[in-house]
Amino acid sequence: MADQKMPPPEGQHIQLQLDDVLSQGVYSNIVLLNHSENEFVFDFAYLQPANPVARVRARVISSPRHTKRLLRALQKNVERYEERFGTIEVSGEDEPIVH
Repeated sequence: MADQKMPPPEGQHIQLQLDDVLSQGVYSNIVLLNHSENEFVFDFAYLQPANPVARVRARVISSPRHTKRLLRALQKNVERYEERFGTIEVSGEDEPIVH
């Protein structure tokens, strides 16, 4: 069994290492979510205008516990963003599709 490292205590910083290609990132304008009892799967894709086929750019698989921490971190960051730049308006067409 591989060694598992615990996350650092709260307030401690983590140093990330990125190679040149990964550091460029990829653009995604749609995320498809699926889950099982043991994991969540996020497929980040790019849907081009007038093309019904979305190309998956990245797939991230996460544990339920980590996914809940991600949800909380996203919420806090959206709140900080809106405090600084104003409310993010979401129209009805931007509502998530659940299936």
